[in-house]
Amino acid sequence: MPLMYRFSLMTASLFINGWASQFIYASTPTTEQPISAATGTTSKPENTPSPASPQACISIEASITRLACYDAALGRHAEVVATPTLEQNKSQLATTPTLTALADFFGTNTNSAPPNPTISLLDRRWELSPESKLGTFTLRANRPVYLLPFYYSSSPNKLPTSPDPLNQVTTPLDIDHSELKFQLSLKTKAAEDIFGSTGDFWLGYTQTSHWQIFNAENSRPFRETNYEPEGSLIFPTNYNFFGLNGRLLGFTLDHQSNGRSTPLSRSWNRAILDIGLEQGDWVVMLRPWYRIPEKKSDDDNPDISNYIGRGDIQITRKWNGQEFSLMLRHSLKTGANSHGAAQFDWSFPIHNNLRGFAQIFNGYGESLIDYNHSSTSVGLGISLLNWY
Repeated sequence: MPLMYRFSLMTASLFINGWASQFIYASTPTTEQPISAATGTTSKPENTPSPASPQACISIEASITRLACYDAALGRHAEVVATPTLEQNKSQLATTPTLTALADFFGTNTNSAPPNPTISLLDRRWELSPESKLGTFTLRANRPVYLLPFYYSSSPNKLPTSPDPLNQVTTPLDIDHSELKFQLSLKTKAAEDIFGSTGDFWLGYTQTSHWQIFNAENSRPFRETNYEPEGSLIFPTNYNFFGLNGRLLGFTLDHQSNGRSTPLSRSWNRAILDIGLEQGDWVVMLRPWYRIPEKKSDDDNPDISNYIGRGDIQITRKWNGQEFSLMLRHSLKTGANSHGAAQFDWSFPIHNNLRGFAQIFNGYGESLIDYNHSSTSVGLGISLLNWY
């Protein structure tokens, strides 16, 4: 775990450095850019968003970065790039039926118009269509970013346990039912169009903390913090599945740990298949995964897949300025190994950009230390960034 924990910290450092670079650029007075004698085009700073169209800038949350994106899209740092014409693309695809079928599936066939990035939810989150591209190293939300000052659990886990004898707590922990919960989650595109004109590589980092802020007798400790760096290879797709548009196919390597020592240490690594479908204001994400095996002597939680599960499905709906999200996961086992969880999130407007956030969780694995502990939790607070 120490190596993966250091990797988590390095990933967080990457995001901080990327944010700082964008802030420095946005804060610098605008000046005329030098013109290249070789190409006759203007140069641009490395960390400026590189949108394919002004519409791509709509999905950026930060005002300063969004303004810089519009500047780039409208010609301040424009570059002239020769691209094939629509007729040339159609001609090439028409002569290769196999390539046409593949292009249809992966969404690169110019005969099939991609969803408008201003209304497609998956486009706004993953920059799937060419018009929604923002270039590399532009920070954006990975999962919801929220603060829940009021978070109540029906059954606090005072005796965390595991089949590993070294990870069993023998003295009950003095923890309260109520605590504060917050989540930070960011991602950035590290590489674009890896396979010709498709395939983007994203780096993501999520940190979720449970703070016993009302537990004054024990100096208000952090009960649990989970660190989750991930790398995802994302492809656009284009197919119909029972009325839903199949828009995304991804492959993710994910590490999650709580960075603690025995007997409270918990961690695992997963290979995840991402399948994204959408229709209008609805998005369905399917994520089956495979747990990467560890040595028995290094495994803090050998039965974690039988509790947190082997896959999940998330259904999200945007409606009237609100966002509703339901997550379901299961072990895909029967009998004594049949376990799972459900989580419902609701984001709603309060005033201007201030949004409220409510969360209900029921089942196993609300956090890693609780992976084999069942509870019901309810939280209320504010949302800073949403799913879409």
